[in-house]
Amino acid sequence: MAESVDIRELNVRIEQQSGFVTNLSMGMNKVIVGQKHLIDMLLISLLSDGHILLEGVPGLAKTLAIKTLAQLVDASFSRIQFTPDLLPADVVGTMIYSQKDEKFQVKRGPVFANFVLADEINRAPAKVQSALLEAMQEHQVTIGDTTFDLPKPFLVLATQNPIEQEGTYPLPEAQVDRFMLKVLIDYPTIEEEKLIMRENLLGQLPTVTPVTSADEIIRAREVVEQVYIDEKIAQYIADIVFATRYPDRYGLGELKDLITFGGSPRASINMAKASRAYAFIKHRGYVVPEDVRAIAHDVLRHRIGLSYEAEAGNVTSEEIVSKIINKIEVP
Repeated sequence: MAESVDIRELNVRIEQQSGFVTNLSMGMNKVIVGQKHLIDMLLISLLSDGHILLEGVPGLAKTLAIKTLAQLVDASFSRIQFTPDLLPADVVGTMIYSQKDEKFQVKRGPVFANFVLADEINRAPAKVQSALLEAMQEHQVTIGDTTFDLPKPFLVLATQNPIEQEGTYPLPEAQVDRFMLKVLIDYPTIEEEKLIMRENLLGQLPTVTPVTSADEIIRAREVVEQVYIDEKIAQYIADIVFATRYPDRYGLGELKDLITFGGSPRASINMAKASRAYAFIKHRGYVVPEDVRAIAHDVLRHRIGLSYEAEAGNVTSEEIVSKIINKIEVP
């Protein structure tokens, strides 16, 4: 009985605390036409202290989305265009000699912002990618002998273009695993396209004003951590992740030869975190199986290694996740 009272209390608190999410969504929808899934995933990673890898062809408002989010949160934004000649110092910063003071001074790089857009991350060599990924993981940067903390909240949205392979350096599997979510975005519908065209031709792109602050986001993260995950839901998440590693144990023997490796423990942790944030966005104090299913593809699609057989048969990690979700019993 005590537990049900707790949940009720938690629900009331979360309804009060999650009001700003509606304002954020409305602000995003004002500027971004369609792309509801992308907006949800941006909010989830912001509330779970995660980062996003975004894949989609050019021109689908990837830059506009994170820029708008930064404006709505009243936070700093920086954009790094990744190119083959980029150096780690161009991302994190470096020491510069000042002739006037006759000593070295620290010049901070563009990574010192609340929202960092790493545009076309696969265009830069591994050294630069790992400098950014280290900052993402540690939330700090070392320049010379000094270590600097990165601002909070700190969200990296890295984009990669799936159509061009020339002159790109694909992210190694271990580094891709550091992204909480990998989101695929598609073209808008014909009605959305007409609306985008109309807005641009009239030159009436809506402007947004801040609806929340960085401090409120940090407070909301603490509330998200209190969202209740039942033992059955935790088991459900573990079963889904284990089915990516040992499909034959779950009656999915046909997937065994298609997968070279499954989700790491990071996958389970991120599924639990993202499910909580999704419940919070829906103004709920507890996680239901639908929350897990809603975020499963985005958490798992970049954590499943496909074998040559899968690639030869044009099987995607997307289809594998769908088969697993349809097979695992819902609590």
